[in-house]
Amino acid sequence: MTDWAQKIRQGDARSLARAATGVENRDPQALGLLRELAPYGGHARVLGITGAPGAGKSTLVDALAAALRKQGKTVAVIAVDPTSRVTGGALLGDRIRMQQHHGDPGMFIRSMASRGGTGGLARATGDLTRLMDAAGKDFVIIETVGVGQDEVEIVDLAQVTVVVLVPGMGDDVQAIKAGIMEIADVFAINKADQPGADRVERELQAMLSLSERPKPAIVRTVATEGTGISELLDAVGQVSGPHGRRAQGQQRQNSALCHIDHLGIAVKNLGEAVSFYESIGLRPAHHETVEQEKVRVAMLPVGESRIELLEPSAPDSTVAKFLEKHGPGLHHVALRVPDLQAAVERLRASGARLLNEPRAGAGGHLYVFVHPASTGGVLLELIQENAQ
Repeated sequence: MTDWAQKIRQGDARSLARAATGVENRDPQALGLLRELAPYGGHARVLGITGAPGAGKSTLVDALAAALRKQGKTVAVIAVDPTSRVTGGALLGDRIRMQQHHGDPGMFIRSMASRGGTGGLARATGDLTRLMDAAGKDFVIIETVGVGQDEVEIVDLAQVTVVVLVPGMGDDVQAIKAGIMEIADVFAINKADQPGADRVERELQAMLSLSERPKPAIVRTVATEGTGISELLDAVGQVSGPHGRRAQGQQRQNSALCHIDHLGIAVKNLGEAVSFYESIGLRPAHHETVEQEKVRVAMLPVGESRIELLEPSAPDSTVAKFLEKHGPGLHHVALRVPDLQAAVERLRASGARLLNEPRAGAGGHLYVFVHPASTGGVLLELIQENAQ
């Protein structure tokens, strides 16, 4: 283990902060560190806090973190903020509400700018979460940018999602017609000492009565006073079964959360292959030589997926051997998964044959190959969803 990784595992906050900055900026050295630390992940409880602007999410996160620290738990807070048009950084990066935790070695607070990311998160939020997990934090709390009806990416990352509502904001049940109401594992009615809290709860109960899924808990909180915080933590701790987003084999990850990233096609001449695809309107968005795989690649976007053309750069490369044996054609299928390390652990437990440890490939994404003998005859590549 490198000295940098050792310091992070030993709880050095400065080293962790430097790594977080590097991960957010997609620095190759920091991404290499993330890969090095990957085997130490899988311990943290990842809690997502989302809701409309003005719901008091920051104050609620602050109260939750304080309660967890009293229980002796270590906590990392990742607060995603709008991007400053002046500095490009997090607009609310000072996190004044959380200053009471300054100097607490068991707390790590990180504000990150959304940087154009949609869905309430930044593009690097997933990698930053994995960094905090590998650093040994017991809880990682992710506070999203104030979201509207369909900005629900937090559900793909958090193990438990808390949707925060408040009375007196027009429609008492904000975004009742759309996705944000459907992702909650727990509802928190914050500022519950204000008029209208009863109405919010009645409307929630009425809405939930129409659903066949297990009913999320509804907890009233007054974050500024610490009221209801212990009850909210109890509700979070009780989320399990198919209603828990990461529970029982990650059912959603195995279906809706897996996406085809690209189809890898082995070719003898990259230039000729690119010319053909350009003739039907597909133009390469990315060219790269991947030295460790001894291959030259061209990525051609096709809707939300891509075609990856692969030309060997050395006669002893895997793609060269494939061409010699099979000729040009489909080489592999690549799927994006939200948690590559968790997928690797499940594959190992099932006895699947992995061809490499997670490492960086074309475009800097983390990937692992699964042998065709374990997949029904097709070489399968799994790619970390949030790597860009």
